[in-house]
Amino acid sequence: MRRIVLFCVFASCAWFQSFSQSKETGTDLAEIKKYIRNTDTIPVSPKSKDNQAVKLVLKQYNSAIEKLDMTSTEAFFSKDSKIYESGESKGNYEHYMKDYLIPELKKFKSFKFNDYKVEVMLVGNYAFTTETYNYSIVIAKDNTELRSKGVSTTVLKKIKGGWKIMISHSSSGI
Repeated sequence: MRRIVLFCVFASCAWFQSFSQSKETGTDLAEIKKYIRNTDTIPVSPKSKDNQAVKLVLKQYNSAIEKLDMTSTEAFFSKDSKIYESGESKGNYEHYMKDYLIPELKKFKSFKFNDYKVEVMLVGNYAFTTETYNYSIVIAKDNTELRSKGVSTTVLKKIKGGWKIMISHSSSGI
């Protein structure tokens, strides 16, 4: 009897694990779990076309910030994006852009990135990036210049052949 009970418990656990994993197959969560399990075994190609395409998305977005013009930047972000800035959740990109970024940029005369460096790690249809930089802002009201260091970590996903920012977190000294 004891063997039958143990067998039933074991079979139930195996079935539940198999069932729960089947729901994740093909999802973002499954890909992230796969990445975590295989970080030391997945080959990373730093010179691939995807690497350059990811860097181009980040460069175009940063260029828009420097121009103080966020027109059409929604194209760089997935619909379900999540933005975090200096320890706060700012919602999706559309919300962040309209409620935080555009009002903030309207106060600036200029914004320039300096000493910009980016590292990209590709894992399947995902790119994990770290950007480090210095930046300077000139306030339009009184021409005050502010300088600071910043860092951003970003997760991008390849969607329909193009790279989109899913999650972005940035912080700085200001």
